[in-house]
Amino acid sequence: MDHERYMRMALALAAEAAAEGEVPVGCVIADENGRVIGRGRNRREACSDATAHAEIEAIRAAGEAVGSWRLDGCTLYVTLEPCPMCAGAIINARIPALVYGAADAASGSCGSVIDLFFERYGHQPRVLGGVLGEEAAALLRAFFSSLR
Repeated sequence: MDHERYMRMALALAAEAAAEGEVPVGCVIADENGRVIGRGRNRREACSDATAHAEIEAIRAAGEAVGSWRLDGCTLYVTLEPCPMCAGAIINARIPALVYGAADAASGSCGSVIDLFFERYGHQPRVLGGVLGEEAAALLRAFFSSLR
C-alpha cells in the first residue's frame, strides 16, 4: 500500500480537527483492497467525550462499513502514535497493521512510553512509525503554540 497517500488523508483530517479547536489527530482505515472504510479525527472537545479520539471514530466507521467488529486485512493510519486506549481498540478490533506519523512521548503506546503490542494480548499488529512524522509533528507544534 502507499503509506504516504493514506497518511496524507489522515493529515487532512487532523488539520480539520485543528481548525475546530481540537488536538490535530486524524485517522483513516484502508481495507486489503486499498479502499478507505473508516475515517476519524479528534472530537473530544466537541463531544465532551474523552474517548472521542480519531482512531476510535475510524474503527467504529470501519466496523459499520464491513458489518463486523473484526477488521481483518485492514491497515490503520494515524498521525500520532496511539494512546493506551486506542492501542487497546486496535488490539480488540484485530487490526493487523498500524502506521503512524509522529511519536508521542507523553502517552504513546507503541514504544514511546510503553509498547502494548508486545504484551501477551493474543493479537500483535505490525507497526510502522514515522511515516510523514515531521509533518504530523509540525501540525501538533503549531496547534499547541497557538494556545500559548
